[in-house]
Amino acid sequence: MPMPVQGLDHINIRTTDVMASVRFYEDVLGLKYTAGPLVRGHQGHWLCDSSGNAIIHLREKSTYSPATGSIDHIALRADGQDEMVRRLEARGIEFKVAEGLLPGITQVFFIDPHGIPFEIQFSR
Repeated sequence: MPMPVQGLDHINIRTTDVMASVRFYEDVLGLKYTAGPLVRGHQGHWLCDSSGNAIIHLREKSTYSPATGSIDHIALRADGQDEMVRRLEARGIEFKVAEGLLPGITQVFFIDPHGIPFEIQFSR
């Protein structure tokens, strides 16, 4: 069976201080900050590589958040949305499909066995 995952799209990191995180990733890794789109009412904070790909997304985390850890989610680019859905269903893994959050992208969300949320992105 062909590999549907084409590559890492981005990692989303939770932070209580977005701008301090931006400075760190700009200074240490040489990434460039850009404001991402509003998604579900939250401003995106993206750090881009030299090709302009937003490879790190920052998500503001309340100090009172029940979330544990700093990884909010991992996003992968993939082909074969129908096959991915079949794989998840065959294994009894709960998932959600979202269309229209980002133009031209369908997303499939699920949680891995370690509790890490995954976002699989499919171009339409």
